[in-house]
Amino acid sequence: MTDLYPTYDVIVVGAGHAGSEAAGAAAELGAKTLMITMNLEAIAKMSCNPAMGGVAKGQLIREIDALGGLSGIVSDRSAVQYRMLNRSKGPAMWSPRCQSDRMLYAQYMREELEKKQQLSFRQDNVVDLIIDEGAVKGVVTQTGQKFYSKSVVLTSGTFLNGLIHIGDASYGGGRSGERASIGISAALEQQGFAVGRLKTGTPPRIDGRTVDYSKLEIQYGDDNPTPFSFSTKGPLPSAKEQLTCWIGYTNEIVHDKLREGFDRSPMFNGRIKSIGPRYCPSIEDKINRFADKDRHQLFLEPEGWSTYEMYLNGFSTSLPEETQYEALRLIPGFEEAVMLRPGYAIEYDYFPPHQIKRSMETKLIDGLYFAGQINGTTGYEEAACQGLMAGINAGLKSMGKQPFILQRSEAYIGVLIDDLINKGTEEPYRMFTSRAEHRILLRQDNADLRLTPKGREIGLINDERWAEFEKKRQGVEEIMRLFTNESVRPEQINDYLLSVGTTELKQPVKAYTVVPRPEVSVFDLLESAQDLKDKCYAITDDLYIYEQIEIQIKYRGYIEKEHEMVRELANKDNIIIPETLDYDRIKSLSTEGRLKLQKINPETLGQASRISGVSASDVSVLMVYLKRVS
Repeated sequence: MTDLYPTYDVIVVGAGHAGSEAAGAAAELGAKTLMITMNLEAIAKMSCNPAMGGVAKGQLIREIDALGGLSGIVSDRSAVQYRMLNRSKGPAMWSPRCQSDRMLYAQYMREELEKKQQLSFRQDNVVDLIIDEGAVKGVVTQTGQKFYSKSVVLTSGTFLNGLIHIGDASYGGGRSGERASIGISAALEQQGFAVGRLKTGTPPRIDGRTVDYSKLEIQYGDDNPTPFSFSTKGPLPSAKEQLTCWIGYTNEIVHDKLREGFDRSPMFNGRIKSIGPRYCPSIEDKINRFADKDRHQLFLEPEGWSTYEMYLNGFSTSLPEETQYEALRLIPGFEEAVMLRPGYAIEYDYFPPHQIKRSMETKLIDGLYFAGQINGTTGYEEAACQGLMAGINAGLKSMGKQPFILQRSEAYIGVLIDDLINKGTEEPYRMFTSRAEHRILLRQDNADLRLTPKGREIGLINDERWAEFEKKRQGVEEIMRLFTNESVRPEQINDYLLSVGTTELKQPVKAYTVVPRPEVSVFDLLESAQDLKDKCYAITDDLYIYEQIEIQIKYRGYIEKEHEMVRELANKDNIIIPETLDYDRIKSLSTEGRLKLQKINPETLGQASRISGVSASDVSVLMVYLKRVS
């Protein structure tokens, strides 16, 4: 029988946020790529909250963009509100977030993907993998068609054996209105993969016309928003031009009504046995775990420019629909609210991530990559960055090139992947700034300076984007030289210094020595030192460059210390551990350390040192052994 379809370099299974980034990256690298999805109309669908970014998640989106991914560009095109979170804290904690138009996000992502000349699409359901001699060769769909490829990226989201729960009712589904994917889990188990179950959920959607907004607190966007993509040009909408969000609160009466449904809750009656996200619990879980709290905060968020559908963030639930509805109407401002669709919980299969390499390729099957919720993560951003890395590496592998790896010290993406492999997860993994020990280096503002050269090197950054980046990098270097070499005089800036409550100058000093003062702003300093301003603005008036200058000068001491720590740790990451190393031969290892090393099979000594259960003495023993046998 003649095969109907050509052989591809990369096949991406799934078209959510991981699948979209994977397919886009592989195709952009020049790999002949096929994206297979159960529904072509649901590409990059925002199944839960219509928003991108947030604490640490915003850093992930900026890193994706800096490398040449799509999520930042699409977020800017579809944004309805921007907010920079944690502005009151240091810049390592600043995290961009945007509320998105759900329909526009999916539309614009598909448009971006359809621009990729090497990318083809197929609406179908993959039910099996073609595997020969330990390597993936393609996929089999429910229609019986076989598609052959050099690499396969699985980005199945919550669809693998998905089971939806609403009160007493349970039914198969990948998300509301869409069926589950059956077959792949069993196929992978037969190949020796360990499989587990996780849970997530979503809140009811509200008819915004039926809400009394006078009883809610209004939440505006930023007046001068920061775009997600470093390539976004032109002014973004002001706070008045953006849509507003709203804040409401539950109360004890609401809690009592919700408790009435607990005996029918699948979370409490034993029907749901899997673990949900600790940091985004359902409303019934919050009431149960935090019984001392008499209210919980809710965020009412718009779904888009042209719809009255609203997302009730903080009210995720799987309680019976009537309980959801009755409790909803007891919340101030929601007395007449109409529920467009109820909240629900969903259980799905995942594959514990110790089974993948840092390239996202599985350890058991050559050429097979996992990305997104299949690895135990939660969130669009966590999925998207994994998809980008899997797509890059699947594309590179198909061309016979070495994998692209990001270290913990280089990106939040590196932290996420390292955490998943070495620490594992028994609950949906969510990124936080606290997970990154080098977060002063991994700020959202410098993602392009850190990663765009890497994106250029692997082939994701085009000439136009590279020219813009070089212009910015050169601008930062030239302005920094001016601040380092040019002096400011007392008669120029003393009035300004006194006005902000800091000590005046007694003599001229180099400009960079004044900037570290907490009260001093680079922008205000330049307004006082007119001659320095003239020289700077003759080079560039890009406000982002001056923000970068201020951060680099104010936090120079902390940044230099972090770089020293990174250099020390890099020595361990440069010591390669042979893939065939027999840990049973190293008698001085602790029992737990040996078991963990055998399970994870780390690639470097640095990776071994970060495995939970591997002690410092185990690392020392391993280092001595490696030196002896090298």
